Amino acid sequence: MKKLIVSCFVIGIACNANAQNYWKKNDGKTAKVFLTNAKTNEKMVDKGNVKFEKMAQPKETDACIFVDPDFKYQKLIGIGGAITDASAETFYKLPKNKQQEIIDAYYGKNGLGYTLVRTNMNSCDFSSDSYTYVQDNDTSLKTFNISHDEKYKIPMIREAQKAIGKDFTFYFSPWSPPAWMKSNKSMLKGGRLENTFYQTWADYYVKFIKEYEKRGIKVWGLTVQNEPMATQTWESCIYTAEEEGDFLKNNLGPTLWKNGFKDKKVMIWDHNRDLIYQRATTTLSDPETSKYASGIAYHWYETWNNKTQLFDNLTETQRAFPDKFLAFTEGCKEQFDMSKIYDVKLGELYGRNMLNDFNKGTALWTDWNVLLDETGGPNHVGNFCFAPIIADTKTGEVHYTYEYYYVGHVSKFIRPHAQRIGSSSNRAALTSTTFMNENGQLVTVIMNDSDNDMDANLWIEGMSAKLSSPAHSIQTVIL
Repeated sequence: MKKLIVSCFVIGIACNANAQNYWKKNDGKTAKVFLTNAKTNEKMVDKGNVKFEKMAQPKETDACIFVDPDFKYQKLIGIGGAITDASAETFYKLPKNKQQEIIDAYYGKNGLGYTLVRTNMNSCDFSSDSYTYVQDNDTSLKTFNISHDEKYKIPMIREAQKAIGKDFTFYFSPWSPPAWMKSNKSMLKGGRLENTFYQTWADYYVKFIKEYEKRGIKVWGLTVQNEPMATQTWESCIYTAEEEGDFLKNNLGPTLWKNGFKDKKVMIWDHNRDLIYQRATTTLSDPETSKYASGIAYHWYETWNNKTQLFDNLTETQRAFPDKFLAFTEGCKEQFDMSKIYDVKLGELYGRNMLNDFNKGTALWTDWNVLLDETGGPNHVGNFCFAPIIADTKTGEVHYTYEYYYVGHVSKFIRPHAQRIGSSSNRAALTSTTFMNENGQLVTVIMNDSDNDMDANLWIEGMSAKLSSPAHSIQTVIL
């Protein structure tokens, strides 16, 4: 049988609820394979078919990915990225044909299948300047005005919304309240929301939702605060677990419900995996607080450059709160360097995090900026980063990094409402996850980020497809 070159592969298989009966009726089925392989510079290339054949008990010497469709876990809400000020400003510096290319690349029928959009309420580091939507000391919020967002962000969000269609899922996060509401009188460098402004700030969220929805952008959800334990040189605001809980219980939650926004999905924490369990068990210990929270959000920056990220903290959090969904809301490779935009390690960073996050119960996965310029910005505090697509605004050239393709090997084939299926790998070098789409298609994603080529078996209840998984590669297989 012809061997296939793969580094992370996604396998789609139409199957019945009873997998054993399915295979008895469908011996000899073939599966189509798509491949991304750094060594050969192939990116999501159609590599033909592989055949599933009978395979009894595998030996310990057989590298395998085991899948059992009888075991079902969380359902996928969606996958996407953030349209920040920086993304939108970069987008509108490009020629019209390049703008359409980027929309198609992410949201079009032949693109990555993104359905999620996150944005910032008030400015963040990936804005060209600091801004809010009200004048100083306007406690009644009479001057609330989002005209700033109408120049770049809202038009780009609308382009994404149009391309996505019915699955469009939009949420937002604040980095900081206006300076006059805070203890340090600055939007930057941490500080706390003054108690006297808790209700004013809660009303601010409602104003934001209403203004976006007036413009036809339906808000699905929000996080309470971006990175509430980080005192950054850019926009930031500190909440302890108790403070976040008090604000949600006494102000934000009741204010949303009172204004007819009970359906909005509120996510707490929105920071790293390291403290997610402590934050969730503390903030949500009060039932009156917990009733307002739908999800628990997190980022990956605690140890992003280490292969031993704290994924088990997600498992413990999901076990403690099975009624809340886990949401990955931000991650990127920092310290931008234009000379490294074609490094496969960028893609492997994404693959390693995505696959492990899903295996630990994550239901929503959102990348950071969908687009940045040739500097890794614009950014008003010098925090330049990578994005899946980098656009050179001087030449109009658009660069697709390995981040783009590694995310795509998941997002293009695992669709909203898909349900994660039981799976495991018997080799540390092979990381995998499996979902079943609503149409019964089974999708397994496997990544080999080691320096060694490997043969592997995709084993599903007595049937196996033999695959070749080269070093630093990714692959998708559809039956």
